[in-house]
Amino acid sequence: MLREEGVDVPAEDFERYVTGLTESGALPGGPPPLRVPDRLADAMAHRDLTPALHREAYTGLARTVALPVPGLYDALYARHMRPEAWQAYPDAVEVLAELREAGIAVGVVSNIGWDLRPVFRAHGLDGFVDAYALSFEQGLQKPAAELFRIACALIGRDPADVVMVGDDRVADGGAVALGCEVRFVDHLPVSERPDGLRSLGLVPG
Repeated sequence: MLREEGVDVPAEDFERYVTGLTESGALPGGPPPLRVPDRLADAMAHRDLTPALHREAYTGLARTVALPVPGLYDALYARHMRPEAWQAYPDAVEVLAELREAGIAVGVVSNIGWDLRPVFRAHGLDGFVDAYALSFEQGLQKPAAELFRIACALIGRDPADVVMVGDDRVADGGAVALGCEVRFVDHLPVSERPDGLRSLGLVPG
């Protein structure tokens, strides 16, 4: 990203920026912030409800770290929305393809403040997804049971017949209130979870 922005920094400064941004929680989907400044508390609490709040929250966290060029804050935020910034787990395409072949509907329920469909398309996953229930489109955040209810309705399934797969026991555990079964994967880097979906026994037979 620094090269794209025409910025060159010494290695020691780069490491300092990475550490600062990680600790600040500036990367959506990454480690949570060690501390949320009071001025960002409301935006963080409701960040997935609108694109504006999502941007405000994460660029605000990034700005707690002094970067060499002001434009890097917005560039960093924009980068996390690019498909190449995301990695699918190694068994994702294979497992989703088998679910599709077995006639099992798949819905994506996500606390997110922007449209991640292009990411799914870029990684060859969108064709296996029947519906998306995204926070910024529905005005709801997990663990709100209503968001899971909407997802079940979109795929045309009774909650009692739905398995929710997630990596956050609080947020994703909200599906239990509807009667969904919930199975959890470990929140680990791709390299450390080669069979994250396969191990859940989602595919019949």
